[in-house]
Amino acid sequence: MVTAKPPLWVWVLLVAAIFGVSSAGTLLQQIDLDPLLKASWRLQLTAVVLLPFAIVQWRQQPSEVKAQMFEKRTLAILALSGLALALHFGAWVASLKYTTLTHSLLFVTAHPLIVVAGMFILGILLTGVRQPTQRELVGAMIGFAGAALTLLDEGTQQGDNTVTLLGDSLALLGAFTVVGYIVCGRILRAWMPIFLYAFPVTLLAAVLLLPASMLIENDFATYGVVGWLDATFFGWFLALALIAGLLGHTGLNTCLKYFSPLVISACVTLEPVIGSLIGYVVFGTSLPGRWTWFGGGVLMVGLLLIVTAVPTEADTNNQTSEAIEEA
Repeated sequence: MVTAKPPLWVWVLLVAAIFGVSSAGTLLQQIDLDPLLKASWRLQLTAVVLLPFAIVQWRQQPSEVKAQMFEKRTLAILALSGLALALHFGAWVASLKYTTLTHSLLFVTAHPLIVVAGMFILGILLTGVRQPTQRELVGAMIGFAGAALTLLDEGTQQGDNTVTLLGDSLALLGAFTVVGYIVCGRILRAWMPIFLYAFPVTLLAAVLLLPASMLIENDFATYGVVGWLDATFFGWFLALALIAGLLGHTGLNTCLKYFSPLVISACVTLEPVIGSLIGYVVFGTSLPGRWTWFGGGVLMVGLLLIVTAVPTEADTNNQTSEAIEEA
């Protein structure tokens, strides 16, 4: 339930949480490590943080819910969700190596465009699928146009990174695959508590990335499965867990008690701007090129049109919580 007048501390928490969520990309970019192993370690530490909360929720559940957790259908959907999350993080973290921070954040947060496009196509092919609203369709068209404009900066050097089609494509793949995670979450979160869903999915995603890293990356042989415990890396991954995870994720969920879900959704779409600002101010990341500024702005307008066009309050709450979990 949203209260009429959020107290001052909630406004402070909202700003801090948005900055916390937005810091993940630039923090990951500072860690000198092969991307798949980096993604696995990020998810491993997240799973460690989630574990005690999952244990508490497990103890609180009735026997019917516990039994449903081990049904074949539930386990299959959890497995698909873990695979989608592994692909999402693997592709997104890899994109940070092959393109600029701003381009990576713009494309990986564009999954609402993909959802709308998928709804439109499925609505034509299948019966019973909700068609996008006119506002959502307009937002998607504007968003895709903005994404295309940002590609005009391809090949330009921005600090230590160059805008490349490969990097942007990997970030967009991250957006595609997170849709699978969202769909699975929609199915299971109808009855499954948040931490009982998030913990096994996050742990499975971390595990799935390890053999891929072992096969194609050099750092796995050097640092091993839990190399994030090494003093060289522990501080960075702890910062990801505390700032991007605890402050960002938990803070936004707390703010849902005081703000409309549409407000939170709109704030989450600001991640590319705030993440780029953090990278520039704190780590000296170069500012984006003119086409990225222009196209990125157009893309964000499209995303805002979509996230503020959810037809029902239930859909709004679902989409907002899923966006926070993904972040």
